[in-house]
Amino acid sequence: MSKKAVIQVLGHQYIAQEGDTITVDLLPEGTKQLDLEAYLVIDGDKTTVGTPVAAKVTAEVVEGQVKGEKIRVIRYKSKKRVHKEMGHRQKYSTIKITKIA
Repeated sequence: MSKKAVIQVLGHQYIAQEGDTITVDLLPEGTKQLDLEAYLVIDGDKTTVGTPVAAKVTAEVVEGQVKGEKIRVIRYKSKKRVHKEMGHRQKYSTIKITKIA
């Protein structure tokens, strides 16, 4: 059983193992490698909680920009015959966890 770590990328927390690929919010252009901090590390039965950091995590960017699914948003005002339909497509980056040290 490999190590699992709780990492934070751009304000969102993820549970990751070595070799995992994770889809995160869009990273700045030109980012190739990330050095992240793990707040919690689970290694079998042993759990390490950081104060503030339990381990260092290294990740590399696999795909710089990926588009998510399209979401339909509808605004409607009753009794006014007003409605507006819009779409949104979030952009993501894909990273691969290479090392938990």
